[in-house]
Amino acid sequence: MSKRDYYEVLCVEKTASEVEIKKAYRRLAMKHHPDRNPDDAEAEAKFKETKEAYEILSDAQKRAAYDQFGHAGVEQGAGMGGGPGGNFSDIFGDVFGDIFGGGGGGGGRRGERVYRGADLQYNLELSLEEAVHGKTVKIRVPTYVKCNKCNGSGAKKGSTADTCTTCQGVGQVRMQQGFFSLQQTCPTCHGSGKVIKDPCDACHGEGRIQEHKTLSVKVPAGVDTGDRIRLSNEGEAGQNGGPAGDLYVHVHVKPHDIFTREGSDLYCEVPINIATAALGGTLDVPTLDGRISLKVPAETQSGKMFRLRNKGVRSVRGGVQGDLLCRVIVETPVKLNARQKELLQEFQATLDEGGKSHSPKAHSWLDGVKKFFDDMKQNIGS
Repeated sequence: MSKRDYYEVLCVEKTASEVEIKKAYRRLAMKHHPDRNPDDAEAEAKFKETKEAYEILSDAQKRAAYDQFGHAGVEQGAGMGGGPGGNFSDIFGDVFGDIFGGGGGGGGRRGERVYRGADLQYNLELSLEEAVHGKTVKIRVPTYVKCNKCNGSGAKKGSTADTCTTCQGVGQVRMQQGFFSLQQTCPTCHGSGKVIKDPCDACHGEGRIQEHKTLSVKVPAGVDTGDRIRLSNEGEAGQNGGPAGDLYVHVHVKPHDIFTREGSDLYCEVPINIATAALGGTLDVPTLDGRISLKVPAETQSGKMFRLRNKGVRSVRGGVQGDLLCRVIVETPVKLNARQKELLQEFQATLDEGGKSHSPKAHSWLDGVKKFFDDMKQNIGS
């Protein structure tokens, strides 16, 4: 079966740069790696194909020959046959060494390895008003920063770290397991590639010390629970001169006494008395921007929803501003005195005289109940 074009295998153009080729290779190698796809023959084949394409296109001389003569120009050096790097163990070695920053054997990188600092997470609680309108807040975060006394080297001033003799400064050692060649972190230097015999007395050889730092976080208007704000390079300091990690501020909006938020809309319940529900009236309802008048029409039923346009939230992701939806709840009066009870009884008597016209839903429900029992009796009788 004929081989696929190497550029097609890596999903890059023929004009792709060395960086673009390497980036494409890393992405595909991670995707099809056998450890991520156990017992998947197709993934294993794609992994080998990706490795072969990268071996050719990452080498300027082989790439030039391939561009001119195609597969025939690199047939002897294309990695899956008998050429260098052609067995499965070398594939594993390259992926672990190249993608994950290791080295070792004949193809690993030499010299001191650097490590990016860890990302940090901070949970920030906001009120609904703060989340909707936005706010700048101060947070205090525990983190690791570079030790100034040793300038991050971990070695006492006037001394230097020695190259690890176990891994020869690579930070990883290669282990042979059957026909697999795997790499793991060096047990002597723990991946740093260096051994510190005279450690700094401030950081004890870590090159970092723990401190608390105060940061100013600008919370944009419209954030909601689950959103996060990224502060670049505000995470833990890297090791051996590596870059710092990032700080992710996770937003949690506290429950509100009046409003409930769903997306860009706000919801609230507004209690009204029987007289207002029956006769109609005007109520003052709260919004996040102040009070507003809500006109309640006569004969309003409990549970009726009123929509106030553009009185909700404008999402941090943009779009139109949401609405405020007010659900009116007719409240039954409590703690009535004798006169109030008497008036209600008189009122009830006048309602009874009107028959179904005053309470159509109640009578409709009673008619349904009566029909239900009549049908039940008929079924039992038959």
